Amino acid sequence: MNAFTTATKAVSIACGLVLAGAASAQDLVHSAPDQSRPVTIVGATIHTITGDVIAGGSVRFENGVITAIGSDDVSEAGDETVQASGMHVWPGLIAAQTTIGLVEIGAIPATVDTREVGEVVPEVYAAISINPDTTIIPVTRANGILTAGVFPQGGAIPGRASVIRMDGWTYEDLTVDPDIGLVVNWPNMRTVTNRWWSRSTPEEQAERRKIQLAAIEQAFDDARAYFAAREADPGIPTDIRYEAMQAVIDGEDPVYIRANELEQIQSAVSWATSNDLRVILVGGRDAGLVTDLLKAHDIGVIVTSVHKLPKRGDSYYDEPFTALTELEVAGVDWCLSGGGFSSSNTRNLPYEMATAVSYGLDVDAAMEGLTINAARLLGVGDALGSIETGKAATLIVTDGHPLEITTDVLMAFVDGKAIDLDNKQKALNEKYREKYRQLDLLGGE
Repeated sequence: MNAFTTATKAVSIACGLVLAGAASAQDLVHSAPDQSRPVTIVGATIHTITGDVIAGGSVRFENGVITAIGSDDVSEAGDETVQASGMHVWPGLIAAQTTIGLVEIGAIPATVDTREVGEVVPEVYAAISINPDTTIIPVTRANGILTAGVFPQGGAIPGRASVIRMDGWTYEDLTVDPDIGLVVNWPNMRTVTNRWWSRSTPEEQAERRKIQLAAIEQAFDDARAYFAAREADPGIPTDIRYEAMQAVIDGEDPVYIRANELEQIQSAVSWATSNDLRVILVGGRDAGLVTDLLKAHDIGVIVTSVHKLPKRGDSYYDEPFTALTELEVAGVDWCLSGGGFSSSNTRNLPYEMATAVSYGLDVDAAMEGLTINAARLLGVGDALGSIETGKAATLIVTDGHPLEITTDVLMAFVDGKAIDLDNKQKALNEKYREKYRQLDLLGGE
């Protein structure tokens, strides 16, 4: 992480937006207090995402909600005013599919809480297992990512996804929406042979596929039978497994289906549409091959990463880098979550998107894919993802474009709360710079 410039430090201290004595590790960096008075950021370039870019504009927020935006000073008497000339204000970036708070160190099982026992556990939702003291939250939010979708892993139906804000004392504080929809892991429909990492025979793979498909279909059939029985006889005992599936079966919430391969996507979409379910794909590596199918059924895609190798031997080298452009040109709703399944890499989300831009993606579309598109696919677009009156004051203030690696996030607000941007990586950076200063090895720095 880049260090704050001297000028930025002066602005931050003057505005009282950087907490004194911040510690180096997240478990010592406390949650921000609620917004105590209205704040107006003045003189910045306001990137609303869904509207015009306002040069030299201002944005005001009170009690965690944006109350005014304008090309002039919209502050009122008693406001805390942040002079931000030359700076940029953006909605906080959103990482749509992560395991933040569920994994600390992947090699240590005691710090991994991504799944529950069993193939089908729809009653589980991710938020309740999140560790609010994870060191990953402050490292990630220091790069402008202030909201995340957290998805359970493993099994055929591992539970329900949640949306969190990147600040809070407890998982309840972190939670924006505990239940945005049911997660389904669609089995691989292609038999893998002659791969060093596949130790299963074709027959074993076919049997595993059959079991997973049967588990998914049986769960939905049983849930519908349960609701029909409850309607006929309200005295039937409540089953929390099936109650957890009602919003999805009724079409109120989507089912988030993990599928990457062409055959996976086709099979999953066929099943979901035949069951009248709203679908959002997660992964979607081959989504560009079936854009007509996705558009026909109004299916959005959460692409997990573009920093990967081409899958097939005859693929172009830049296939992963152009995948988002293909979806954008085809008119498919999409966003990028970044980092694959590694929550420790979520902080690099802006730079993954920058790779897609360097391979043809429109920069405005890229920012939509990190903000409003992600918010909508997570079901929180009415509150997050853009700078509009009535929405949450979850904002970042930068000295440049978020996709530029040289850009610093100078200030951040989550629901109007001024966030401490210190973190473990910044502390380690300074620690070892000091080491080499003492050894006189920094070339006069």
